[in-house]
Amino acid sequence: MRKNIKLTALAATATALALGLTACGSSSDPSSTKADGGKTDESKPLVIAASPSPHADVLNFVKDKLAAKEGLKLEVKEFTDYVLPNTATEQGQVDGNYFQHKPYLDDFNKKNKTHIVPVVNVHLEPLGLYSKKVKALTDIKAGQTIAVPNDTTNEGRALQLLAANNLITLKEGVGTTAKLSDITDKKGLEFKELEAATVPRALNDVDAAVINGNYAIEANLSPAKDALILEKAEGNPYANFLAVKDGNQNDPRIQKLAKLLNSDEVKKFIEEKYQGSVIPAFGTPAS
Repeated sequence: MRKNIKLTALAATATALALGLTACGSSSDPSSTKADGGKTDESKPLVIAASPSPHADVLNFVKDKLAAKEGLKLEVKEFTDYVLPNTATEQGQVDGNYFQHKPYLDDFNKKNKTHIVPVVNVHLEPLGLYSKKVKALTDIKAGQTIAVPNDTTNEGRALQLLAANNLITLKEGVGTTAKLSDITDKKGLEFKELEAATVPRALNDVDAAVINGNYAIEANLSPAKDALILEKAEGNPYANFLAVKDGNQNDPRIQKLAKLLNSDEVKKFIEEKYQGSVIPAFGTPAS
């Protein structure tokens, strides 16, 4: 999820968000209807759950540099796993979250009977293969062990990356939910399934590991420089987005945050801070 990506949806998204704000009323209307039928006090801080990096970094930039101009009080609550941000959003403990992509959310909602929906895309993170024991992809040999994330969508995504680079062969037609059992030719490789957040810590114990972009950054790895292979950005379905419980999309505070997350200022912040390891991917999420 990197390199050059066309942001053709940016202008349309900004317009749609602006219309959304108009439809929700102005600051003279201090409350709006929530998913549970209650009223939202717009003067209260908007609390958003996020992974520490890059998500919380982006939100804190918005909080410190942009939110006040829009009359938005923003609080960022950091989580280090991929489950609690959604359950906290579903239960109303936070107002929304920013940490995930659509395939993961679809799988999570199905398995947990939750009702989380995307609001606006913000960025792409490259899933990559890393190693402290080999220097190049051609050094990956039979008998070596590769660690992969163990959650459904990220494991499938990792296996697709390995297959695209001829390290394994997968069954015909398997997509983002591919499992180890879908590998038809492991080419002598062994695999270790781990929780996504713990994969970077396993780098010393395995020959290589497929690591999510945010966890790579937290482990002081640079996807742009350190990865043996990386996902391509073009046509990539894994944009990370702002999400809320269904029914809360039109909360004026959410609409303000969505507008700011797709702003020129945030685009510049992401590009300058992450130098291609995270890239802006603004626009309306695919349905």
